[in-house]
Amino acid sequence: MKNKKVLTCYHAAMAATQSPSGDRLHEDLHWLFARLKQGLATAETAVVREHGMTLWGYTVLMAVADAPARTQLALAQAVSVDKSKLVLILDELEEAGLVGRRPDPADRRARIIEVTPKGSDTLQAARADVEAIEDRLLADLGSPAKTTLRETLRQLAGAPVTAVEAGRPPENACAPVPD
Repeated sequence: MKNKKVLTCYHAAMAATQSPSGDRLHEDLHWLFARLKQGLATAETAVVREHGMTLWGYTVLMAVADAPARTQLALAQAVSVDKSKLVLILDELEEAGLVGRRPDPADRRARIIEVTPKGSDTLQAARADVEAIEDRLLADLGSPAKTTLRETLRQLAGAPVTAVEAGRPPENACAPVPD
């Protein structure tokens, strides 16, 4: 029964993306990015789970590996996640032996996050699986188009998105939950 529901959702999504061009929905950047995020999150959640992580755990582990010796505050800002959510993600990663936390010698109240050897191996394996999904998604694009897409998305994820946020707090699933 679950597979039938998944297929129904899949066919509905495929039909939605194949609507005639020019309609407002399929020109709306929010809808386009949301649809891509939904598809990638569905596929990538399944593969990173096979490596013992959540998708947020994978994201945080990748950020720690890319810029080690970062404080929790700097890490939260780098991955755009609320500090309280980050603590939970780091707890899970530390419990799995993928990261370690140690006091910052410059500020004993702060913690430096570092990837463990197990975390490095796990990240490498998970990244290979995620890259395979990304390759399937982009399979119909030529190499120059893939490069241009990634460069454009990296550019938009910086100053342009910060400018349109205009100082508003993020509206996302990782905002702190009020008591």
